[in-house]
Amino acid sequence: MTLARGLAIVFLLFALYCGLDPFGHSTIHGFPDFEVHKIDLPAWSEVPTDRDKDNLLQNSELKFVNQVQGPESIAFDPLGRGPYTGVADGRILFWNGQTWTDFAYTSPNRSELCNPKATASPLSYVETEHICGRPLGLRFDKKTGDLYIADAYFGLMKVGPQGGLATSLATEAEGVPLRFTNDVDVDAEGNVYFTDSSTNYQRRNFIQLVFSGEDSGRVLKYNPATKETTVLVRNIQFPNGISLSKDGSFFVFTEGSMGRLRKYWLKGDKAETSEILAILPGFPDNVRVNGNGDFWVAIHCRRYMYSYLNAIYPKMRKVILKLPIPASIQYLLQIGGRFHAVVVKYSPDGKLLRILEDNEGKVVRAVSEVEEKDGKLWMGSVLMPFIAVYHLT
Repeated sequence: MTLARGLAIVFLLFALYCGLDPFGHSTIHGFPDFEVHKIDLPAWSEVPTDRDKDNLLQNSELKFVNQVQGPESIAFDPLGRGPYTGVADGRILFWNGQTWTDFAYTSPNRSELCNPKATASPLSYVETEHICGRPLGLRFDKKTGDLYIADAYFGLMKVGPQGGLATSLATEAEGVPLRFTNDVDVDAEGNVYFTDSSTNYQRRNFIQLVFSGEDSGRVLKYNPATKETTVLVRNIQFPNGISLSKDGSFFVFTEGSMGRLRKYWLKGDKAETSEILAILPGFPDNVRVNGNGDFWVAIHCRRYMYSYLNAIYPKMRKVILKLPIPASIQYLLQIGGRFHAVVVKYSPDGKLLRILEDNEGKVVRAVSEVEEKDGKLWMGSVLMPFIAVYHLT
């Protein structure tokens, strides 16, 4: 056999292996109805190039290492106590100043299956979180002390100041079930605004959601007086975080796939309309307003040319996703090869005010949310086993 023929056979076998994926290694294995959609990203020239050259987030303190698994959202109650955070095993924990205590939980079906594991990581509970619950966004009603919870599987929920089993408020809208409830906020009148990232994919399949680019996401409003849930914005590609403005005249929400911050007007001449507030330097997670009315946005990862081209060329993306490359590797390619942390602050009119990062991932490897309190930034991450705290002064 000649060398050329041998190489040809090897190439043919490799092509068959890639095409057939006999061991089910591809990211979309097990998703026979998977489809890709074009993501109309802003032009590459419009993406902000601002950077924190000093990597200031590397000065952060890592707190509660391995005591909290996947603390996505950070909240403090109306008395300033906390933090409270939801973790990967389905519990909402409260820091009483000395230790973490169980405060609330979202699943009525909790069992030994949901118990914390001694050697766990934030990803250890993915296979059971649809049973045990996965609390994501947390917000306190400043008047009542009630805690509103966006649980990825059990929908919009509420628990009183004493904690315990949360009460279900909404599990569907317009007859369409909530499949991936993600973040929440509550206004002065008690109206609740929240995001449903997809009506097709659940949180445990968020990688497939990201790579599909599908636009079934919604932003919704729950009226506590009528107990009705209405859709305010629909056909969004991965809506994620949401936050009311300081004066309650509008809210902002993040568009995860497109990397934008969008404003939705609640009052005034523009009421019930939305507009782009800012194009972000990467793909966002949660957003939180601070005491001055500015918005802190957690950036899941910066934009890279690989993910940009994948977004605008869906056919190419599908070919790549069919290759026998595990989802973990595809994910690393998407985020630029390594974990890194970026947080940005915007004014209410969309001006970029500050950017902080750890682009090497040495200390703060990922951020899902930024909560500003008393001159500190409290940063949680759905992927990390700690809370990072950065001193602003």
